[in-house]
Amino acid sequence: MTTTAYLDHAASTPMRPEAVAAMLPFLTDHPGNPSGSHGAARTAKTALEEAREAVAGVLGAAPDEVYFTGGGTEADNLAIKGGARAARRVEPALGGVVTTAFEHKGVLAAAHRLESEGFRVAEAGITAEGLVDLDDLAAQLDATTALVSVMTVNNEVGSIQPLDAIAALVRDHAPHARLHTDAVQAVPWVDVAEVTNGFDLVAISGHKFGGPKGVGVLVARGDVKIDAEIEGGGQERGLRAGTVNVAGVVALAAALSITHERRAEEMARIVTLRNRLRDGLLATIPATFVNGAPEHTTAGHLHLGFRGVESEALLVMLDQRGLNAAAGSSCSSGATEISHVLAAMGMSRADATASIRLSLGYASTDADVELALAEIPRAVEQLRAAVAA
Repeated sequence: MTTTAYLDHAASTPMRPEAVAAMLPFLTDHPGNPSGSHGAARTAKTALEEAREAVAGVLGAAPDEVYFTGGGTEADNLAIKGGARAARRVEPALGGVVTTAFEHKGVLAAAHRLESEGFRVAEAGITAEGLVDLDDLAAQLDATTALVSVMTVNNEVGSIQPLDAIAALVRDHAPHARLHTDAVQAVPWVDVAEVTNGFDLVAISGHKFGGPKGVGVLVARGDVKIDAEIEGGGQERGLRAGTVNVAGVVALAAALSITHERRAEEMARIVTLRNRLRDGLLATIPATFVNGAPEHTTAGHLHLGFRGVESEALLVMLDQRGLNAAAGSSCSSGATEISHVLAAMGMSRADATASIRLSLGYASTDADVELALAEIPRAVEQLRAAVAA
């Protein structure tokens, strides 16, 4: 049996056993729809609301500020489009949306969709360290800004954004704006309740921290108004129609609670693994570089490049050798397009296309790191030799 090292936790994590155990009864034994009134429905409803309370407790929200969605992208879309539309409906002069150049595409696409409705959309720049350029962000804000969206942790390079400074900046320059953060990548690494305290709208997704795919959360704090994106029923207090995925929600709540409880001990172990992996690769592979500033990066992210190597070829070779990783670039119409994140950071095309992301999580082991330290140098040497031949 081929040994496999899974180093793509930033894309999706293995489900925690506790989340699977919480989920199974609602896949097998409890068929009720939580919108119904009979006993089976009440069982589902009770589980749904208990999960809501658990999520609210971890995220620093009241239960009635928690809305379950079909994932992080849906939560982002609901926050950005619903928040901006509601803001302009209440105050017609509010027509600006400000985000950053290296947000997840779920945020950028949602923001630019609003341009067809007459909103002005601006993207603040990014520093070479992978942080929002605060001066540029301030320059994009004014009294007509309806919504501002800045992610908590970048999904590719793992840079943790200074949300306190961003919130203060927005309150000073755009006092009427709703503040949204995509915290999808943040849950394993920061206390989301603490770092997003100044934000009105917070999105997370279950599969990034040991929960199931296809279920997420939007926190809408206080009296912030949002227009529904999905209509047709009164579920989630009228904000998100459709039968709620009770099994998924229960599993998400279990995974979120465990992740929160174990964060400190798991981070200490993971950062040790990550640093051993980073230092080993830097020591054994010439012309290797790390992207982003280590002091601003999560414990689980390692984004690095190998000059003279195409990341796509490297990833194919590593996959064949049992190592799962990812790159910021993707193939489109036969041409390699560099990651918009790396481009926003000012990286050259050559360095961007030579870069890959190795991401660790709660399930990462010493064996994963050992396999990576054995196979990545061999693969890089082989690809460089092929180019030189």
